[in-house]
Amino acid sequence: QERLATHPQTAAYFLPNGVALAEGSVLIAPHYAKTLRILAEEGAAGFYTGEIAREIVAAVSAGANRGDLSLLDLAAYKVKERNPICIDYRGFEVCGMGPPSSGGIAVAQILGMLAPFDMTGLGATSAQSWRLIGDASRLAFADRGRYLADEDFVPVPTTGLVERSYVWQRAELLKGTRALDAVEPGNPKWDHAMDWGVEATFEQASTTHLSIVDGYGNALSMTSSIENAFGSRVMVAGFLLNNQLTDFSFSSQNDGVPVANRVEPGKRPRSSMAPTIVRQNGKPVLVLGSPGGSQIIGYVAQAIIGWVDWGMTVQEAVAQPHLSNRFGTFEIEAETSAVALAPELEGLGYQGKMGEMTSGLQAIALGEADAAIARGVGAAGQANPARPARLTGGADPRREGVAIGQ
Repeated sequence: QERLATHPQTAAYFLPNGVALAEGSVLIAPHYAKTLRILAEEGAAGFYTGEIAREIVAAVSAGANRGDLSLLDLAAYKVKERNPICIDYRGFEVCGMGPPSSGGIAVAQILGMLAPFDMTGLGATSAQSWRLIGDASRLAFADRGRYLADEDFVPVPTTGLVERSYVWQRAELLKGTRALDAVEPGNPKWDHAMDWGVEATFEQASTTHLSIVDGYGNALSMTSSIENAFGSRVMVAGFLLNNQLTDFSFSSQNDGVPVANRVEPGKRPRSSMAPTIVRQNGKPVLVLGSPGGSQIIGYVAQAIIGWVDWGMTVQEAVAQPHLSNRFGTFEIEAETSAVALAPELEGLGYQGKMGEMTSGLQAIALGEADAAIARGVGAAGQANPARPARLTGGADPRREGVAIGQ
C-alpha cells in the first residue's frame, strides 16, 4: 500500500482519499474505459502510437526512478510469432512456448529426461519419483541459465536442447539412486558455436494464466505477466505498467564471458512462462499453464506427469502437492502431504525447505471422464477409443481461478 501511494494515478485508483477500497465497493474506471474505446476503434496502433503512447512515455520519464523509453521505442515494437517447442512424451505431443521464454524448453527437457524411467510404476508418493523429477529440473535449469535468451540477439541452441539424443544423454545422469552432487550445463548441438556466462536473474512469482477451449475445439493457453503484483506500480490510462526488466540478468558478464540474458536495447527479457498444449493424433487433449515465476516450469511439468503418468484427473493434477528443485534445495509445499517426503529426500542427499508454493494452474482436459481413462493411452501409448467427447476443467485451489463453461 505504501508503494502504491507514491504514484498519483495509482494511488487515486487503488487508494481513494488515502484509504484502500473495502470489499464490495464500486470502482469506476473512466481512464480505462477510454483506453478500451481507443483500442476498439484503432486497434494496436492506438496503443503503440498516439495519446496512450504519449502518456506511457511521460509516466516512465517522470518520478525519482526515471526510464529512457521513447515514443519511437513504442512505435517500433512488433509482436512476433514464433515456432512452438514440441516433444513426444509417452505418445503425447507436448508443445510449449519457445525463446525468449525458457518455459517450453525446460518443461520439454524435464519430460524428455524422465521418459526412460517408469514414473507410473514409481508413483506420486515415491521419493525416487521426486529425485528423478528434481534432478531433471536442476539439469534443465542449468541449461536455462547458460543458454536461454532472446533469439533475436543471441544464438540459442533451441533444437539441440530438446533433441532426443541430447536429452537422453542428460537422463543418463539420473540413473543413480541419490541426489546429484553437482549440476552443470550440458553441451547441446549448436547452430552457432558460442558459449555464455552464468547469469543472475531474480523473478517474482506473480503472473496470470488462462486456458480456454471454445465450442469449435480451438484451444488457447495464455500466460500474461507484468512481473510481480502491481508491476512497476506506475499506472497510465487506467492500467499498470510492467516491471519485466527484472527478468534480465542482473549481471552482464560472468568471469569476463557475456551473459546471454543480459540487458540490451530492444531485447526481450527471458521469462519462465510455460503455456502448454498437449496433443494426441494431432488434436488437443490437455491445455494448461500457471503463474509462479521460475517455479512455473516445475508446476506445469508436474501437472503433466500427474495426468499422463499417474492417472490423475485434471483437477487432481493441478491440485496435487508441490515439490520443486531448481538449484539444489528441494522446495516442499508446507502443510500438505508432500511434507512426509522430506525425511526420505534428505536421506537421499537433498536439503529441504518448507514454504508456500502459490501456483495458479488452470487446465482443461479434452475428453477426460475419470482417472482410469484420463490419459487415453494403453501400455503401448495408443489412443484409447473409449475417450469420450467432453471437456473437464481444473482450477488450482491455491489462487482465485475457477473452471467454468457452457
